[in-house]
Amino acid sequence: MPEKKKPPTALKNTDRRMTKPQASKTVKSAEPVRTPAPRAGAALVQDGPKQLSSFEAASKLFHARQLKEARDLFQQAAAGPERDVANRARMHIAMCDRRLQQTILNLRSAEDYYNYGIALINSRKVAEACTHLEKALEIAPASDHIHYALALAQALGGDFAHAHDNLKRAIELEPRNRLIARQDADFAPLANQPPFDALIYPEKKGW
Repeated sequence: MPEKKKPPTALKNTDRRMTKPQASKTVKSAEPVRTPAPRAGAALVQDGPKQLSSFEAASKLFHARQLKEARDLFQQAAAGPERDVANRARMHIAMCDRRLQQTILNLRSAEDYYNYGIALINSRKVAEACTHLEKALEIAPASDHIHYALALAQALGGDFAHAHDNLKRAIELEPRNRLIARQDADFAPLANQPPFDALIYPEKKGW
């Protein structure tokens, strides 16, 4: 994936990607935000090394602004036996909660909408991603990276006609996007199917 998978500035990494989280559970329940199954997270951390591993993985996601995924792993780390790691994990859970709550309220610029759209793509909430990326294009219609991200979201959602149009526009604005699309795993299922094949690999048809 191009930078959409790890969005650049401001809200990016949202990063190639944020909704209002549920209230934090107690440390022992350690339930992920998206799954209400009781005590599912606590059983995943059984010793110090696993707890630390969960915390380190969560930290990487946190710095990539993949906040919901990071929060789930911080929940697991908070349930481990090492008190210092658990305390730091709980602190990061609170930070995730604050940022997740503030994200929607602070969408003002095209890049804000773009970054939030990327986060939604990462969570495979493609319909919502399309809505925010379309808003980003209203603000900055000549932004090739926004056209590219919208094309991806539309392709993932099965809207192939509009996905083709936006990918074509992204390539017109920045020809390098053709190479990016060739290397993009999310476009791989469409790369050899018309009309995407002629767009991504024009040389194969003598164009």
